[in-house]
Amino acid sequence: MIPSAACILYTEDSDFVRRTRAFLRSSIEVRHVDQANRLDPVLQQNHPALLLVDLRSKESQELIEQVQLEWRDVLIIGFGVPRSEPLRDAERLGIYATEDLKLERHYFQALVGRALDHLRVLEDNRVLREEAARVPVLAGSHALEAMPEKAESSLPILRFPRAFRPVDSVDRLVHNVVDGLADAAMVTRLGMFLRQRPNDRFRFRAGLRCLPETQRREYGDRDPLVRWFEFHGHLIYRAHLPQIRDSAQRELLRRTLDSFGAEIIIPLHTGSEITGWLFFGHRLTGQPFDQQSLETLMTLSDHVSIMLQNFSLQEEVQRQKILAETLLTTIPPGIVASDEQAVIRWCNRTAESLLGLSAGAILDKAVEAAGSRIGSLLRETLAGANELPAEHWVDAKTRRSLCVQARRLIHEQKPLGAVAVIQDRTPEEALRQKQELLDRAAFWTDLAASMSHEVRNPLVAIKTFAQLLPERFHDADFRRDFNEIVLQEIDRLDLIITQINNFAHPPELKFKPLDVRQPVKRAIELARSRQQQNGFSIETTFPDDLPEVIGDETALAEAFAHLVANAAEATHGQAKAKITLSAKSVREGDHTSGVVVTVQDNGRGIAADLKDKIFSPFCTTKPRGMGLGLPIVKRTVFDHNGRVDIDSDARGTSVSVLLPVAENGN
Repeated sequence: MIPSAACILYTEDSDFVRRTRAFLRSSIEVRHVDQANRLDPVLQQNHPALLLVDLRSKESQELIEQVQLEWRDVLIIGFGVPRSEPLRDAERLGIYATEDLKLERHYFQALVGRALDHLRVLEDNRVLREEAARVPVLAGSHALEAMPEKAESSLPILRFPRAFRPVDSVDRLVHNVVDGLADAAMVTRLGMFLRQRPNDRFRFRAGLRCLPETQRREYGDRDPLVRWFEFHGHLIYRAHLPQIRDSAQRELLRRTLDSFGAEIIIPLHTGSEITGWLFFGHRLTGQPFDQQSLETLMTLSDHVSIMLQNFSLQEEVQRQKILAETLLTTIPPGIVASDEQAVIRWCNRTAESLLGLSAGAILDKAVEAAGSRIGSLLRETLAGANELPAEHWVDAKTRRSLCVQARRLIHEQKPLGAVAVIQDRTPEEALRQKQELLDRAAFWTDLAASMSHEVRNPLVAIKTFAQLLPERFHDADFRRDFNEIVLQEIDRLDLIITQINNFAHPPELKFKPLDVRQPVKRAIELARSRQQQNGFSIETTFPDDLPEVIGDETALAEAFAHLVANAAEATHGQAKAKITLSAKSVREGDHTSGVVVTVQDNGRGIAADLKDKIFSPFCTTKPRGMGLGLPIVKRTVFDHNGRVDIDSDARGTSVSVLLPVAENGN
């Protein structure tokens, strides 16, 4: 099918341009011309064409007469003010149609559609006449296929290397290429269309003596020219067009050559993809191109494709390099990198600041130049196959608290060196010390408050009996009560001191593989012995195939006893009190990573204002108690590298303790 004609709008009214393009957006591209002297070049690039003329524009009458005289394949529609003189003059000139400027959308679209159909019929008739004239010639000889017998000498390809001068941008490169090609090919016009990225449109990038309308053109992936290049892949030469039997393809290529003002178009490839094309005008001498010249231009175009591809790769590598260096320079951790010979090759500004060194003083020197500890860590990393743990120290020069971790650098199984990542822990350490001071102050404040409460009650009882003793010394019952109560209160004081001492000085833990059911069983017995109220029951659910955990049985029993005791107190007095102990394995992938022990009750739950403080020492709601139970649980679980989670609401409380399994657990 022969391609559709072009649609050209001549007007100085931007609103008319906008409205016309909006009306015809779905049917045809509208090319706008606003200067009378540019209309003829545009028609040379685009014919046959439908010309829409705003009769209010300058020289519109003269332009219509000129087009009618010089361009037989251009159809004209004039737009003006109804009953105006310009509109009547245009009607007398016999153009295709004259219409009101304020046409309704659907009528406007129908009018343009009929005009394009009329142009298509005219074009089909012209092509049929040309085909009829070509048949006798093609049957009688191959004259059209022959190149000129006498042509100029081949192109001076040696001039093209001027385009290989070093450049720092693709824009500069394409301008060098165009200048070099124009010099080597000795042509009147040369231009280049490229796309920067795979999904971009093809745009004009550089040229010599190219028409302004050409420079504004763009092509998408599905444009007929791009699809033709993808299918055929060879150059387009105006002298070869008569040999193309398909009239639609022949017309497409002719119009494309006209639109560029070119004689030759050569595609540029990267692999199997079209990345753009070059177009060449006439030779400066006016002579046609011979076969050798065409082959030379193809060779030059292949060089251009390779140059552009190499520069694109180089630009991408440079972009990645700059990105990597910028990233490594600006990230918060310090970086010191060495090669396989333990020679420092790179460090960032953060590392210079943290170590109190300058890059110039340590680059291209042994790793010990960055400090003996970093040097030792990097050498151990280069020599060993296993990853080393992070090390912490205070730098002697900068007095900053550092955490340094070293790792091997390996690319595609090839060792490149090692890198030390340096993190500044000074602010965190200062914050931790400040928090410790605050926690210590809060600890002593809570301890003093709790001690004053817990110790005062026994002392008040002892003091009261001591004051009454002289008066009632001869009362045997009083002396017996005095003996019992004073001893009981002294034991209570001793228990308080013991609890505080045990919390402040926990016994050393002895870890070994054990069945978690053993400390749980002991915990239930301890909780029952310590509870003043009796009668609470516990349901236990423990599978027989639980893996062993690593832990201290006594410490775990004490921790679970505190949880059971809390559950018993939370359900005390309820008609349907229920306490459940259960355990299950936790799997990660195809192996078991831990065991979760859960203590659940249906008690009153934890008050909302206490949820964030339940693990703090001396936080308690009991009338008599130090509030050390849950802090002991948390510390014990932490010492076992585990985790404790609490979920509580009005329906009860659930406490889950996660413990890691022994190494032989599966």
